[in-house]
Amino acid sequence: MKSLLLSSLLFASAALGTRVPGANGKITYDGYKAFRIHTGENEALVKELVESLPEAIKFNMDTAEHLDLVVPPKELKAFEALNLDSVVIYEDLGADIRAEGDFATYETTAARAVPSLTWFNSYHAYADHVTFFNDLAGAFPSNSEIFTVGQSLQGRDIFGIHLWGSGGKGSKPAVYFHGTVHAREWISAKVVEYVTYQLLVNYSTDAAVKAILDKYDFYILPFVNPDGFVYTQTTNRLWRKNRQTRSGSSCVGTDINRNWPYKWELTNGASTNPCDETYKGQAAGDTPENKALVAFTKTLVASKGIKLYIDWHSYGNYILTPYGYSCSATPSNNARQLELARGLNTRIQQSYGTRHTVGGACSTLYATTGDSTDYLTDVSKAEFAWTIELRPGSGTSNGFVLPAAQILPSGVEQWEGMKYLLATM
Repeated sequence: MKSLLLSSLLFASAALGTRVPGANGKITYDGYKAFRIHTGENEALVKELVESLPEAIKFNMDTAEHLDLVVPPKELKAFEALNLDSVVIYEDLGADIRAEGDFATYETTAARAVPSLTWFNSYHAYADHVTFFNDLAGAFPSNSEIFTVGQSLQGRDIFGIHLWGSGGKGSKPAVYFHGTVHAREWISAKVVEYVTYQLLVNYSTDAAVKAILDKYDFYILPFVNPDGFVYTQTTNRLWRKNRQTRSGSSCVGTDINRNWPYKWELTNGASTNPCDETYKGQAAGDTPENKALVAFTKTLVASKGIKLYIDWHSYGNYILTPYGYSCSATPSNNARQLELARGLNTRIQQSYGTRHTVGGACSTLYATTGDSTDYLTDVSKAEFAWTIELRPGSGTSNGFVLPAAQILPSGVEQWEGMKYLLATM
């Protein structure tokens, strides 16, 4: 979710325009260093200084805290000359990307066999993710099935898995999860998979899990942006948007999470420039992915309604409640939302001490317009609609390129939090 503010919104075009793909067509980022620059009271000055590095990438920016900057080899001396308060978070971004991409081979399970937990020891190719979900649903045919809400621009299925308990499928209010809306946020798919896995595997043996699955129908979409995700694996690891082209522009991609048809027309929460990371599209809901998502969301509303919606992202460790479009507006049940979000944060901490910042999306982080949580709150009338930003936090190294060793801990801590939230809300 992390948008790149001010001129850093030009990340996508810069990334493609200044980095030469390797022999396999993949942008390597070899020799690029990443720095976390502490801005303190000098935020405006720091931003101005880093603009002197035209090929550097503003990798991530927290509100008035720090700027994560990726610097190409030829600009390292110029960066050092700025004498900024910084620490290295990637010594060689290209090497870290290669290490992250050492995908383990996934062998399909025997008929109705539960996939192994070793799945969470590595990142995987997109095709293996599809197989994993098919295997998981095949192992629990009485409680799950694969469904499709539509197709991406390039014709990939936007698929999900539906989970239900003793009342039968479609009989209870919906818990609705989205993952990998932004293509480079690989950890979001893995966490969504871990939560799904735990719900199904523990249903018959854990009374608390059974109570949750008997109370709600789960609709889980791990890859809202499959085209973008595949592109991060084949070409540019740091790609964010979908792969949509626009007439009159050579720039590619629309931010699906600035394209929802609610408050889309407002300014300052998205970009109208097709080259920018937060490009909102030419009209509200004009991406094929968003059209499919909106149509499916309406079916959930028309059925039993939506109790909880979570849009999983990375990074920074945040639990964000509505709204993104306004820093002063709050939902009618705001006190209850914040109470639950703080309780979720407390429960997550119990696993590894990971802390999340809790608050309204705009007031806590930055303004967003045309985003899913605002739509789910005001249009779909979901009781709770949150964004969760996963590891790493602002006080640690790494960013979108999160080491595979952190996949399982990320899943474990979020699952512990979900057990609390789903039983309490």
